[in-house]
Amino acid sequence: MKNFNKILKKGIISDNPVLIQVIGICSALAVTNLAMNSLIMGLALTFTTALSSFIISSLKDLTPKHIRMVAQVFIISFFVIIVDLFLKAYMHDMSKTLGPYVGLIITNCIIMGRAEAYAISNKPLDSLVDGFAAGIGYTLVLLSIAIIRELLGFGTIFGLKVMPEGFVKWTLMVMPPGAFFILPIIMWLAHNALNKKSTGKEGGRK
Repeated sequence: MKNFNKILKKGIISDNPVLIQVIGICSALAVTNLAMNSLIMGLALTFTTALSSFIISSLKDLTPKHIRMVAQVFIISFFVIIVDLFLKAYMHDMSKTLGPYVGLIITNCIIMGRAEAYAISNKPLDSLVDGFAAGIGYTLVLLSIAIIRELLGFGTIFGLKVMPEGFVKWTLMVMPPGAFFILPIIMWLAHNALNKKSTGKEGGRK
């Protein structure tokens, strides 16, 4: 359990795929104009990353090295297809909104990164937790960006109106450039917080 907590903390905070590793940026910029879109995208990637890492780790000793990457893409594609079919069946409007971005989960650097950096050399349960942590870390960043953009651009959060009458909507926030402003600010704040924490620990040890 202690090891699982360490893996979760690393994937969500200290080694966050978007803020620290700076991968998975495309979808972080593309689908974050609404919080609900970001939540569904984040959960889809979390589901895919966690289960694909688990299967890849379980089969690592049976997979020939020369077809390892092909096998990984096949496994990831299987879970992405499940997500895509689920959205089309039960969340048709969301499926149309997210469009090609669901299919592009297959090529998301976060999933392949966790497969190659962790799942291929660790136990299945540890890999499951690692994939889950990376997905949740990604989801939290997407939600942070989306809530700010939706609040300033539409005056709502998850479609619920929260800003008072007369609020001037920031049209720029719901346009693609809005994400380019918000994401670097969040990354800067995260790096500053982690650096201060690290400096504090080093000072304490002295």
